[in-house]
Amino acid sequence: MGSMYKNYNQMNYQKRKIIMWYQVQELTHQGLNKSQIHQQTGLDRATVRKYQKMEEDEFHQWIKQAVNLPKKLAGYRKFVKELLSQKPYLSSAQVEDRLKEHYEDLPKIHSKTVYNFVMSIRRQYDIPKPSKPKARVFEKLPEPLFGKQAQVDFGQTWLMTKQGGRKKVCFFSMVLSRSRYKFVLFDDKPFTAKTASEAHHHAFIYFQGVPKEILYDQDSVFMHNENLGDYLLTQAFSDFCKTQDFKAVFCRKADPQSKGKIESVVKYVKQNFLRGRTFVNKEILNKQALLWLARTGNAKVHSTTRLIPSGQWEEEKKHLLPIKQRRQQKQLNSYKVRKDNTLCYRSNFYSLPLGTYKDKESRVLIEVVEDKLNICSSEGEQICTHRLCTARGQSIRNTDHRREKSKTLKEHQRQVLDILGQTQTAKEYLELLHKDKSRYYRDNLLHIIKNHNDYSEEDKKEALLFCIENKIFNARYLIDILDKKQADHQKEKESLPQIKTVETTGKYTSDYKYNEVEKSNVNQYEKIF
Repeated sequence: MGSMYKNYNQMNYQKRKIIMWYQVQELTHQGLNKSQIHQQTGLDRATVRKYQKMEEDEFHQWIKQAVNLPKKLAGYRKFVKELLSQKPYLSSAQVEDRLKEHYEDLPKIHSKTVYNFVMSIRRQYDIPKPSKPKARVFEKLPEPLFGKQAQVDFGQTWLMTKQGGRKKVCFFSMVLSRSRYKFVLFDDKPFTAKTASEAHHHAFIYFQGVPKEILYDQDSVFMHNENLGDYLLTQAFSDFCKTQDFKAVFCRKADPQSKGKIESVVKYVKQNFLRGRTFVNKEILNKQALLWLARTGNAKVHSTTRLIPSGQWEEEKKHLLPIKQRRQQKQLNSYKVRKDNTLCYRSNFYSLPLGTYKDKESRVLIEVVEDKLNICSSEGEQICTHRLCTARGQSIRNTDHRREKSKTLKEHQRQVLDILGQTQTAKEYLELLHKDKSRYYRDNLLHIIKNHNDYSEEDKKEALLFCIENKIFNARYLIDILDKKQADHQKEKESLPQIKTVETTGKYTSDYKYNEVEKSNVNQYEKIF
């Protein structure tokens, strides 16, 4: 039965070849070139060229030859057939990597041989490859200098476990932009600012140096709202950047041209290394990833540069900055947050800001410096500071943690409305400001109260409309716009010619005549008459 099926597939394969050869000959006689024939038939240009050169007798003699699998790979047919049957979406490059991973004695062969081997098995056992979506088009940018730039991004996917379940894994990836030398690190939970900083350090060790600048997406792991709601680096990542000499550069959102190299790496890791892989634990996954980088990720010819990344890295590492020795970081102790937004430390209860407790898993980190107790979030960002209490059984509270702010907030809002004018535009702006900067709304109101000047009603209306239309919800920028408008009006007034006032003394001045008519005595007129 198996031989009959094989013969049937062989006949279909030969039939398709014959039909395509005659079609190529007919289109050639019609005067179509290779590109046009490729568009008509879907055949590769090399195949079209080969068919055009073959005479009819030569072609029939060639087609009758048995299509055998490559002899060097004949012993791996069962493995590849089972692999493609279970995961038909795997490419020939992925199959080649799996062969190298499972068989150390795999003979040295060309990737084209593996491709032909895989395609022969697909045809023989009717295992088509599922169609994939159309790839995005990227603009070609100039190549940076060696050691100039690296790009960073995160990825995540689901892997099957040995127990038949599904496990979500996250990974950090970095690529040197010139050599395309890649690094990847996996974790079984999302990366934080602290773990991402550690991943950077592992990447620098792997690269044996530090690039001069690193390009990032606007990810909350690296940036957060602090300065009246505008983006600043997270504390943990900012501290890490100070330990090395690289410059952090953040690209705009939805800008694939600027970070296309790392997006390709993330896609490559997902489709080549992770696809069809079974998850055991993150330690084994990271070991497998390093081996994959050594044999495939950095060892095969890059599809764009047509160069091997590991060979280019040998040159690029000479231009990388040296890795600075990191200072020993202080070990912070983790403490549980109580439901009443306090923590217990050495039998004393220290208050925390309202909202610190979120669920039973909420925890904070503490550090004792001299007589102070520094309390930080799980990300390492400082929340508050208390003076250390040496007694026991005390409740130490910060009045700011418990004070009622709603009344003062309403008062601040009324005050700002008076400053901006009791108009519908001002009310709309404050509503949008509150919605966009809910955590920093009070700070924004205070900034307007402390820094406002006596603006004209026209300036206030124009500035508020400009901020609403351009979605600028930041008190500092609003005040800057109002001050600029006020300064421009002042300059316009100063540039106008000065109009001198006329003296009203009834006498002549050096430039102007008096503007009050002199009165004559009636007796003078009588004498004249």
